[in-house]
Amino acid sequence: MVQGSSYICSLVQSLRSASFPSKLANYSGYTSRAASNSLRHPSTYSEDEYADVDWEKLGFGLTPTDYMYVMRCSKDDNFKEGRLSRYANIEISPSAGVLNYGQGIYEGTKANRTEDGRILLFRPDQNATRMMHGAERMCMPSPSIQQFVDAVKETVFANKRWIPPPGKGSLYVRPLLVGTGPILGLAPAPEYTFLVYASPVRNYFKEGTAPLNLYIDEEFVRASPGGAGGVKTITNYAPVLKAIARAKDRGFSDVLYLDAVNRKYLEEVSSCNIFIVKGNRISTPAISGTILQGITRKSILEIARDHGYQVEERAIPVDDLGDADEVFCTGTAVGVAPVGSITHRNRRIEFKTESSLVWKELYTTLVGLQTGRIEDKKGWTVEIH
Repeated sequence: MVQGSSYICSLVQSLRSASFPSKLANYSGYTSRAASNSLRHPSTYSEDEYADVDWEKLGFGLTPTDYMYVMRCSKDDNFKEGRLSRYANIEISPSAGVLNYGQGIYEGTKANRTEDGRILLFRPDQNATRMMHGAERMCMPSPSIQQFVDAVKETVFANKRWIPPPGKGSLYVRPLLVGTGPILGLAPAPEYTFLVYASPVRNYFKEGTAPLNLYIDEEFVRASPGGAGGVKTITNYAPVLKAIARAKDRGFSDVLYLDAVNRKYLEEVSSCNIFIVKGNRISTPAISGTILQGITRKSILEIARDHGYQVEERAIPVDDLGDADEVFCTGTAVGVAPVGSITHRNRRIEFKTESSLVWKELYTTLVGLQTGRIEDKKGWTVEIH
């Protein structure tokens, strides 16, 4: 066995190391080798006790927390009860399916601390459902919805001191499902590992809440029909790194991709969905197998309808940008981010970023729900006790 790729080895500890039992009820009075060595038991931290972090300087980068969650199964079995472990590296075979054939998917969700001290998750069942859909596409077994949500809740509770104070950020939670079993021929891995780790974060883009400047790069596409662009597989993300790097070298925030067939219709940004606003109408590209079904996207569509906007999911020609009043992006990491300009074929199209803004109205409602400032009548939030 050797150390795994940089994608995985910075996440978690050896799967064979001692760890907590999975049920939080078992925490009381329990100590283990994993919890020792300067780490206190999660239940001993008070509700207002925080990790030693400068919350004012928090960005969107990895800040290792105390614990992670691990659960394993074989390809012909179901996932059983998992466990919490110290956050560290894992050992993995050099012939693991994820390292050789990219058999892996991931999710992203956030935990927020409310003004009255509660801890809220936002629609984790939707992440679980999306992981199950992605796992089926990638020929992988998947945790059940309940297993997924329980694992996220346990991970957040164990790392609660890393949840930023209200208004200072969120605890970003990253569930992973990867083929860790050894395989040489092109086939599904014989064993799978479900991992959950977390990191406190704030703004995804360096611009913060300032408008983004996007670039349409016609040389690269993010996904093609019949591929896996509609699921959150790890293989969708490394291919866009070159396009992002080239755009940032030119002073842009990110890349907006067009469809692979006609190079005419908007699809999505590297890590988020795209919306355009014209008057009372809000449009976003329809889900067609090449666009990720974003949970923030889904939530914003419903919030927009609640606010009285006409919402449509359709094919959006790139030429429609010229008539748009506003453009914004959505995603778990980015939240709702305004777009100030989009450059296409050396033409810079600018959008409204001042006065009464639709994106701001929707963003305020979304964040209000996520942080408990607005009463949740939809059943979207899950409180962690």
